Amino acid sequence: MAEKIILEATARTGTGKGAARTARREGLVPGVIYGGGKDPQSINVKHNVLLKQLKAGHFLSTLINVKVDGQDNRVVCRAVQRHVVKDLPIHVDFLRLSETSKINLMIPVEFVNHDKAPGLKRGGTVTVVRPMVELVVSASNIPDHLTVDLTGLEIGDVVKAHDVAMPQGARPAITDRDFVIANISAPSGLRSADAEADGEEAEAE
Repeated sequence: MAEKIILEATARTGTGKGAARTARREGLVPGVIYGGGKDPQSINVKHNVLLKQLKAGHFLSTLINVKVDGQDNRVVCRAVQRHVVKDLPIHVDFLRLSETSKINLMIPVEFVNHDKAPGLKRGGTVTVVRPMVELVVSASNIPDHLTVDLTGLEIGDVVKAHDVAMPQGARPAITDRDFVIANISAPSGLRSADAEADGEEAEAE
């Protein structure tokens, strides 16, 4: 699976609070890459670039390629320290991934066989509740997407997690409930007609 985020970084030669303060004055966020059987590496990331990615969401559950002076590092973010008043990032920790690493990642959902869903042929629509699903996966086998087969679905049908075939070696991160991924909604005209019918029945009663 291709990395969802590519983050440019530079190696930070100095260590300690002094080097970190210098980096922040230059519009950089100090950080560290650790794990994966290698020595920790101190880095700097541009503040505005990191902030943009944080605002986009799911930063702590997305596969990231941190390029340190052009060298690739396949990582996930493990922590972002923020300023207590300004709530802006002041330090970031990344974990290197080994082939055996088990990680939580947000995996996009892909819907197939729209033409084989009777409910859609009748004018219904796919209402997506979760365009991405958090899965526990192996770093050596990260799926590109989660496939939802719409074959045979009628208006009113609901697709839940247990209805979807999980990629090999993957499982939902949420295990305490069978959550909804999508449903087949009635066309707006039919919903209006049903509402009117319900109203007439209520008046008759």
